[in-house]
Amino acid sequence: MKRVELVDIFNHPITQKYLKRSGIHHAVSTTEQAVKLAKARGVNVELAAKAALLHDIGHYEWYNDGEWDYQEYRKHDIHAIKGAERAHKLLIRLGEDRKTAKAISVTILLHTDSYLPFSVDGMRTPLHEVVYEADEMEELPGGKHHYKTMTIEEAQKRLKQLDQEILENESPHQSIS
Repeated sequence: MKRVELVDIFNHPITQKYLKRSGIHHAVSTTEQAVKLAKARGVNVELAAKAALLHDIGHYEWYNDGEWDYQEYRKHDIHAIKGAERAHKLLIRLGEDRKTAKAISVTILLHTDSYLPFSVDGMRTPLHEVVYEADEMEELPGGKHHYKTMTIEEAQKRLKQLDQEILENESPHQSIS
């Protein structure tokens, strides 16, 4: 089975469509943070990177009288649910192993608990924690982290570097959690 790389995921039209909504800069920067955290904690770097890249693929836009309404969006937000499903379908289409695709999708589902009436703090696995913390590290008030810009070319360059780091860090005995 061919290894699905970050660049393969990023270049897919579905990823392009949704990352343009949620912010390419935020996705790539969160991926970089997740790789650093995963390496430091002995967590599966490849899974952390893929989940971080796709963690906001479920975002949608919420406008009120033609203006972006962040507060209204937050009241009705289910992006983690939508994102987990989109990511799973995308990863399977790209040829990702089903067990791996599920682990990545569950991590996306648990990267936030903003859509839940309770907290999942203390219930996340180390992989889930890495992506949650990487996302938090990049967050700006009012959702402004979603509006920082990065060209597609810059994103591809940075993701290729991360793909190389993942290959160098690969361990045959690393678990999927």
